[in-house]
Amino acid sequence: MTLKNEKLSNDLFHNIRKEVLTQWETGKDVDFDEAVAYQKSIPKEKRFAEKLNNADANRKTLTQPRAGVALPAQLIELLSYLETEGEADLLPTTIDSYTRHNRYDEAKVGIDESIKNDRSMLNGFPAVNFGVNVCRQITSALQSPVQVRHGTPDARLLTEIAIAGGFTSYEGGGISYNIPYAKKHPLEKTIYDWQYCNRLMGLYEEAGVTINLEPFGPLTGTLVPPCISNTVAIIEALLAAAQGCKHITVGYGQCGNLIQDVAAIKSLREQAEHYLKAHGYGDVKVTTVLHQWMGGFPQDESQAFGVISWGAAAAALSCATKVIVKSPHEAMGIPTKEANAAGLKATKQIVNMLTDQQLLSLQDVNAECDIIKEETRLMMEKTIELGVGDVAIGTVRAFEAGVIDVPFAPSMYNAGKILPARDDVGAIRLLECANLPFSKELRDFHRAKLEERGKREGRDVSFQMVIDDIYAIGRGALVGRPL
Repeated sequence: MTLKNEKLSNDLFHNIRKEVLTQWETGKDVDFDEAVAYQKSIPKEKRFAEKLNNADANRKTLTQPRAGVALPAQLIELLSYLETEGEADLLPTTIDSYTRHNRYDEAKVGIDESIKNDRSMLNGFPAVNFGVNVCRQITSALQSPVQVRHGTPDARLLTEIAIAGGFTSYEGGGISYNIPYAKKHPLEKTIYDWQYCNRLMGLYEEAGVTINLEPFGPLTGTLVPPCISNTVAIIEALLAAAQGCKHITVGYGQCGNLIQDVAAIKSLREQAEHYLKAHGYGDVKVTTVLHQWMGGFPQDESQAFGVISWGAAAAALSCATKVIVKSPHEAMGIPTKEANAAGLKATKQIVNMLTDQQLLSLQDVNAECDIIKEETRLMMEKTIELGVGDVAIGTVRAFEAGVIDVPFAPSMYNAGKILPARDDVGAIRLLECANLPFSKELRDFHRAKLEERGKREGRDVSFQMVIDDIYAIGRGALVGRPL
């Protein structure tokens, strides 16, 4: 394995493919030419990229839930309910944890147990086990475009089956589906494996089929500074574009301060388009997604609806192309279909009310944009420098050096030295910048913002602020003030 940010050759791709399609028995049912023909038969209104393009052109924010159960009939019932009663614009199929870790034998046991108990005994849909034809039954039964959402370091077989199975959008990347999800997967290996996934999408593109790709934006979803998640999203967009992907949705997880959230989405789109164009991928279409709050939720449903509505407002006012919606049962576990639909309808109400409003030109937003873009620029430049111009090599070295560092990630390939905390108005700042390649001015800026909060609260800036902030929203606030 030699990692470079270069398009995989056809010979290399097909040699790898022979092995990939033998990982589980359903791989034998994948026929690329037949799958291309099937994808081309899918009506335009059911294609993810088409619906995102229309929303983007009309400055409309689409709604999409998270959802997935083990058995096909129950999954169709669930998604149909979210489509009709929840008025979801876009639909997901969340993959189970065994499949995410290529443990297909254990997924099969989960399927058998689900059939025996007549309810899902897995936390998602085992697409690899069911294979192409069953995936087509699901995607064809619905009126809206459907995306696969998962969390898989080695997603090569899942990608093959999902796209051949009629899904028109696919989530993930070699960084965002490794560092926040896994402990022992080498980053070099997952980036390489995801080059295969992206090259497969590139081959569909070359055959006339556009598959939307969405790198996972929120990362750990816990006090992630916008510059960190934006840098990872831009890198994953560049890695995907190098393999021929032409339609990419870059994402961001809501942090809670409205000004910072709007600025983050605005900066992300602008810089993603800038770096893609600068690296020769100016023909890539970029859209955006805001994930509603990914941290701890209040257990009280009314309070949870408040968090959901705040995320809906951030998505609409930032002109995000779509918003990933949470449910009021978030604190209790997997939601009922009714609770999931309720979160969707609450979000749609807010989004519709704010359709003709935006905060992109607000002075405070622009000031925050300047900070985010400068921090992101410094990390991108250092990453490319470390790779001697190659962003794939540079990314591995940047994580080794802590130049890119994701807070609270389980991966042993992540430095884990930065410490985020909220400032006095709830924006995420850095208590410890560690090895991020920031200027003295930026480091002083972060410290000053946290000192302002400490002065108001009558306490020193310390790790206790980090702890307090992690639990704050679940306890009914944004900033973790002393009790």
